[in-house]
Amino acid sequence: MLSTAFLGGVVLLLVVALALAGLILVQRRVPLVLRQSHNVALGVVYGAINVTFAVIAGFSAFLMLDKYTTAQDTVTREAGDVTEIYRLAEQFPETQRDQIQKLAKSYTQVVVEEEWPMMSDGQTSSRADTLVNDLGRGIEDIEPSTGSEQAIYTQGLERVHDLAEDRELRLLNVREGLPPILWVVLIVLAATIVVSTYFLGMGNTRLHRGAVAALTASLAFVIFTIVALDNPFGGSFRVGADSFERAQSTMEGTIDQGAS
Repeated sequence: MLSTAFLGGVVLLLVVALALAGLILVQRRVPLVLRQSHNVALGVVYGAINVTFAVIAGFSAFLMLDKYTTAQDTVTREAGDVTEIYRLAEQFPETQRDQIQKLAKSYTQVVVEEEWPMMSDGQTSSRADTLVNDLGRGIEDIEPSTGSEQAIYTQGLERVHDLAEDRELRLLNVREGLPPILWVVLIVLAATIVVSTYFLGMGNTRLHRGAVAALTASLAFVIFTIVALDNPFGGSFRVGADSFERAQSTMEGTIDQGAS
């Protein structure tokens, strides 16, 4: 699978080449004198479009950055939830303890090995959903007989609720992205900005082409950044499963300590 950075580089080169091809066509078809005569009026319109694009791009980037950081925090909390359930199970009756710890460990393993690769394509694991439900039912089946057991039972239920909630938030970040209307606005405004520069009258042809190439690359880079942040679990800049891997290590370490 090609990396996001490589694909972004290829798209960037193609977009810049297309922009320069359009500029060269306009330079050959529209006389320089005619283009220079409209520089002032075109500059006013060009500036307004630039400001509009900057506002929309800034707003979109803020939304996606918030989504990315939220995804990181959610993964950390979810891994902490399942680890805490595993630890609380140590105080449950033996039968329920073994069952719940096995489910917690299985859930962590399924998320890391099965679901994480699937999330890059916007998919999730039904097995992981089943394991969360089984964890909840396993704790609900416990019948506490003392005050301390009741306290542990309540904590277990709260942790399962938190786990399900954090999982749902993580999956929401997998399924949902920037609204399509914002993508349309960003792309249309960026294309309009580039095309508008074709009709500016610059005496130095090479300088004009260099400026258009730099502008196109900058706009493409901004949109690429938003695209990368829009998919926090895919591509080269995705949120990793480090928190769940640490949770696995913690559970395995607990097992080793218990065996010794």
